[in-house]
Amino acid sequence: MKKFVTPPLPYAYNALEPYIDEETMKIHHDKHHLAYTTNFNKALESHPELFEKSAEDILRDLASVPDDIKMAVKNHGGGHVHHSFFWEIMAPAGQGGQAEGELLQAINDAFGSLAKFKEEFTAAAMGVFGSGWAWLSVVDGKLVIEKTSNQDSPWSLGHQAILGIDVWEHSYYLKYQNRRAEFVENFFNVINWLKVAQNYQATK
Repeated sequence: MKKFVTPPLPYAYNALEPYIDEETMKIHHDKHHLAYTTNFNKALESHPELFEKSAEDILRDLASVPDDIKMAVKNHGGGHVHHSFFWEIMAPAGQGGQAEGELLQAINDAFGSLAKFKEEFTAAAMGVFGSGWAWLSVVDGKLVIEKTSNQDSPWSLGHQAILGIDVWEHSYYLKYQNRRAEFVENFFNVINWLKVAQNYQATK
């Protein structure tokens, strides 16, 4: 029976400094993400047929997940999928390229400009009450900004996220304490636009 595994970071723990610190990355990946993956696997053990699906497909079809594990799958499966996605859409400053080509055109069409997108995405990230995420997703072929609480997932809504930011306190509190706005501002320095563009192309 295959189980889900926490993928290794695609860069060193300190690679996103000074914007995201090494200690936060170690705790975020090795403790928080690992716990989501472990608990996701634990939840699925009573319904091992679900291991045949991808984690994303399980979230896409949450309605068919048995009631006795649905909440655990939503929380821990969401945590596993979201974090696996999150590490990939970041890169060391200067290595993630720029928003350009078709992706930039789609952002301009949806929001007016990259600057306006940044403004609206920041507002969404700041507008998450408590823990959650802000996302840039493709819905019916159009780019939209959305936010979800806790580990509720765009995948479960039939949306395809191409960029996301984790605004749970564990993702920034060691360095930024209560200064979420500063964390969100600095996140733009480590976006891997090359990966976001790939994610966008994959939705077409």
